[in-house]
Amino acid sequence: MIKKTEVLITRSVILLFVILLSGCGFFGGLSKPGGSTDSAPNVTLDNRKIINATPKVEARSRGGNFTPYTVLGKTYRVMKTAKGYKERGGASWYGTKFHGRLTSNGERYNMYEMTAAHKSLPIPTYVSVKNLDNGREIIVRVNDRGPFHEGRIIDLSYAAASKIGMLKKGTARVEVVAIDPREWKKSKRQRKKDKVAAAKASAAALAAPKAVAATLDASADAVITAAIQRQYLQVAAFKSLEAAQALQNKLLDSLLALNESANVVIHPSDQGVYRVRIGPFASTVESLSIKNAAGLKSFGKMHSVYE
Repeated sequence: MIKKTEVLITRSVILLFVILLSGCGFFGGLSKPGGSTDSAPNVTLDNRKIINATPKVEARSRGGNFTPYTVLGKTYRVMKTAKGYKERGGASWYGTKFHGRLTSNGERYNMYEMTAAHKSLPIPTYVSVKNLDNGREIIVRVNDRGPFHEGRIIDLSYAAASKIGMLKKGTARVEVVAIDPREWKKSKRQRKKDKVAAAKASAAALAAPKAVAATLDASADAVITAAIQRQYLQVAAFKSLEAAQALQNKLLDSLLALNESANVVIHPSDQGVYRVRIGPFASTVESLSIKNAAGLKSFGKMHSVYE
């Protein structure tokens, strides 16, 4: 009888341990209620250099999509699809307190990337967020759960909050709309065609002679191509996402020490290679300044890439 009781107690302890681990994996430590006060880093970002998240088709993450789940006595359900989602409410943001911690889907939170937390959208989901107080609009990728605060519908990364203009106040009234990556890509291609057509039409109108018009058409195409491409400094490439994230965090720390506000991003390829890059840069002068920085020499030779 004593042995049977001991077995039951042991099983109960194991079950409780598994539940606690599952809870930590689900919330990732980011949007869980309570804890010490969050803060911004000692770096002011240049909003012109902060690039929106690029919507792309992704499978649901293995982590972060468990449904239903309960926080502070309230139960939430993850949506089956983000299609048609549109909501208005409050937005908040998180910064240094959570930088480097795991999010609900197992990724590491990077306060300089355009990400967000949402209570019920599938992970990952791309959404547009419009600040109803100043009209600014951004695109972020939802990869975490939260905010579990009355009246708030989304938590933004530090970079996203900076770009949308809500850092000083801390919160903002926003409109959140889910993005269909396929439709977004079609729209982007059409916008590119419209820009090229407009540039060609403008060039042709300015030059009467056919020979001059042809030259201007070629120049207009080159200008559009250059404007669409973004310049980065590639530092390294890995087959391991963990290795890429480790280098990304080291680079961010080094840039902070140099008072540089450049972003560090990871670009995955279809071949399973994770490229760690600094940028994008608005000009070659900016990229050379980072490339020649003495405090970054330990990371090896960097080379410029364009996308």
